[in-house]
Amino acid sequence: VQLQASGGGLVQAGGSLRLSCAASGRTFSRNAMGWFRQAPGKEREFVAAISWNGDNTFYADSVKGRFIISRDNAKNTMYLQMNSLQPEDTAVYYCAARYSALATITFAYGYWGQGTLVTVSS
Repeated sequence: VQLQASGGGLVQAGGSLRLSCAASGRTFSRNAMGWFRQAPGKEREFVAAISWNGDNTFYADSVKGRFIISRDNAKNTMYLQMNSLQPEDTAVYYCAARYSALATITFAYGYWGQGTLVTVSS
């Protein structure tokens, strides 16, 4: 599976962005997917994850109620709708995939996109 993240940019606090993760490969629909982020000087952290069929989702406490993860298997694409963005959400956002149930830890994912930068100004 090859992953390509897009949709990052500069937004003011309180604004919204939608990230996309386009996947190539025949088995996309069998993969659990996740979003992670890495702020400058910090470790990569879990943001959200979704099961292969979209029935199950899980969020980090820091984004719960503000971010929504979804996927469209017909388009081989996963999304992250980010609302009420805050300066602390500033980071490079990465999408990831794994051939199993959804997970929240970085090393559980074997496939990674290149990242897209989200900058939230105050």
